[in-house]
Amino acid sequence: MNSRILSFVQALFRPQGEDGFILFWAKEILGALLIMAFFWMLAQLIVMALNKWGKRLAAFTGADLNDRLLQRVIPHVSRLLVMLGIYLAILSLPLHEKLVVVLTSLLFITMVVIVFNLIYHAFDELLQWYVAGQERNNGALISWHMIPIAEKTAMLFLMGTALIIILKHFNYDIFSLVTALGIGSLAIGMAAKDTLANMISGFTLMLDRPFRIGDRIQLAGGQVGDVADIGLRSTKIKTPDNQLLIIPNSDLCNTMLINQAFPDVRAKGCINIGVAYGSDVDRVKDILVSAAMKVEGVLHDPLPEAYFVSFGDSALKMSLFFWVEEYSLLLSATDRINTLIIKLFNEHGIDIPFPTRAVIMEKGTN
Repeated sequence: MNSRILSFVQALFRPQGEDGFILFWAKEILGALLIMAFFWMLAQLIVMALNKWGKRLAAFTGADLNDRLLQRVIPHVSRLLVMLGIYLAILSLPLHEKLVVVLTSLLFITMVVIVFNLIYHAFDELLQWYVAGQERNNGALISWHMIPIAEKTAMLFLMGTALIIILKHFNYDIFSLVTALGIGSLAIGMAAKDTLANMISGFTLMLDRPFRIGDRIQLAGGQVGDVADIGLRSTKIKTPDNQLLIIPNSDLCNTMLINQAFPDVRAKGCINIGVAYGSDVDRVKDILVSAAMKVEGVLHDPLPEAYFVSFGDSALKMSLFFWVEEYSLLLSATDRINTLIIKLFNEHGIDIPFPTRAVIMEKGTN
């Protein structure tokens, strides 16, 4: 029984001779351990160097990206070097061919996972740094709401690439897999073309950013509301009367709209009014401007302006333009200005005429 076990061990490890069996394996194992120790020490040195020079670089540039990126990447670099050392150590041992294939295959898969995990964490850190920096300058191409979507997309892409590399390593036919995936994607695309159109439009809205969450927009149909959420399939808009409009993204991408919050939240108001013929136009202009200046919330820069617009059928048509700090204050400011205008017109004897029509009845002759 013992001789059978010894024969099996000798066949597994392929010793060169029974007499030098112990000495032979001691040398081989020692060599493998030295390889692993070398790569472990190399990993420690690289980690120390990256920590030291990375912090100096971050302090020199004044940005925390380098330090944050290194903190996410360094552990994966260390694991990769250790796995590489184990991989080479196993290759150096005269093990049975099947055992070498199994162990090296497992280590190869582990290293591929580590490499793509490193790439994913580096991409995630760069994405968050970019969005955070550009949001402060109000110029980001993508917003915080796209980070989960971008992360999932990157994860799926990296997983697919890693799977292809692993299958290629084991000599699997990648072409048939890609063909099957292509046919399946075509069938799914044909069955859910409307949903995909809305999803693509959702990506377009998030990248183009014609509006952001919290912006007040006016649709082509006249509806006005604040953007509550931008999803992949639809966008939700909360109207001033507390109703929620749910609009497919493809419709928003193919229509004109007004973003009242862009380029800033200031809003311009306009009041049209008519005064009686014979009124002092310059005096009316002064009254309109002074009425706007007295109302709280109306900006003094730019100043309110009044214009004599046209001659009406029964009145001289005047227009008052003014700015408020925020579009939500426009309605209340307009109300206060209108109230004050009527009061000032009454005080100064300025009439606001209304259309009159004279009907002349002629006697008919018999």
